Amino acid sequence: MTDLYRSGPLRGSVTVPGDKSITHRAVILGSLSEGVTEIIGYLPGADCLSTADCFRRMGVEIETAGEIMLVTGRGLRGLRPDPRFMENGLLSLDTGNSGTTTRIISGVLAAQPFSCVLSGDESLNSRPMRRVMQPLRLMGAGITSILDNDCAPLRIEGRPLHGIDYRSPVASAQVKSAILMAGLYADGRTSVTEPSLSRDHTERMLQAFGASVDTVDTSDGVKISTGPCDRLYGQSVRIPGDISSAAFLIAAASITPGSEILIRNVGINPTRAGILQAAGAMGADIRILGDGQNAPEPRADLLVRSAPLHGTVIEGRMIPTLIDELPVIAVMAACAEGTTVIRDAAELRVKESDRIAVITENLRTMGVDVTPAPDGMVIEGLGGAPLRGGQIHTHGDHRIAMSFAVASLAADSPVKLDDESCVAVSWPSFFRGLRSLLT
Repeated sequence: MTDLYRSGPLRGSVTVPGDKSITHRAVILGSLSEGVTEIIGYLPGADCLSTADCFRRMGVEIETAGEIMLVTGRGLRGLRPDPRFMENGLLSLDTGNSGTTTRIISGVLAAQPFSCVLSGDESLNSRPMRRVMQPLRLMGAGITSILDNDCAPLRIEGRPLHGIDYRSPVASAQVKSAILMAGLYADGRTSVTEPSLSRDHTERMLQAFGASVDTVDTSDGVKISTGPCDRLYGQSVRIPGDISSAAFLIAAASITPGSEILIRNVGINPTRAGILQAAGAMGADIRILGDGQNAPEPRADLLVRSAPLHGTVIEGRMIPTLIDELPVIAVMAACAEGTTVIRDAAELRVKESDRIAVITENLRTMGVDVTPAPDGMVIEGLGGAPLRGGQIHTHGDHRIAMSFAVASLAADSPVKLDDESCVAVSWPSFFRGLRSLLT
């Protein structure tokens, strides 16, 4: 149990952990490449370590030293099951709490010359997998839900695949990535058309490792395509700071009077940087230092000062660019003047928790008027008046825990988190990093 208190302004500079999404993909593509991939500034969070563990169980040598991870790839067709993890002729892969691991590597496993079972913790095994299973089946994959509920555990029997032209009903980077990974092995061209462009780390990294990827705007969305690939090549990958982690500090500095912080080396890929747009629309004072044109992933320092916030509407094409930041945006909305409306975000219902329900529950505990909807919520801000302290139920969700730790900075009495350990999924040292800025 952690008690968090209102305190003075935030001051100083800080570096947030490496980007979780990019770390996952660097481990996956490094494992499938020929030669050694050096991943500098990787995120040592539980989710990314789950990805590394899965590939170790398929014969990939992965070593860590400080902030560097070295992945000795086995090539696209060199993965082999470690006999120590075989059960009844199936390779057992533990994906922990990581939906990203489960969904993306399903596309890789669908084409391997062996069969496996993918399973995670209770939360992971309740999250929907049909969105990945369906297109992979269209490619010829043998993928089934063992409990026949469209959730993990998943049984995947490696088979020859063929390319498809898939139209995704939602913009989902995990679905797109699973299909593109499978497309590396497929006979013929594979494409995914999204209604709007989801985060594009996979496309950027595939190109950096030597694959061919095309992205074309169409009349009804964005079409991303790839084809069969002979080989990928090991790379040196420098991971930028995770903007999803930076979002907590952006919010903390914005709602705490007198604050001024510098967040160094943050990834500002436009398909991920919706938090900057949304916070700006709410009146946040954020300056981007540098031109942010670094390749293949743009990055910059962010200077954030406290500012009076006001309500806004967050919807439509903006949602895929900030879906993981919506919990802490809801906290900013609670501290703002006026009404904030979040819609088109039904995806929040199927994250590590039902985030719409959990945000509503906890903001109401803190004295905020919230009206939930199937795809979002309406938040009546307190206009700078203090939030109320109380017991916060995190439901084991790392982003809920960190968001309400930020909310404690605006509370008039202690805020108690029922579980602080869940932050290890994405930022193990979050509380230390936040406290280092408190004056």
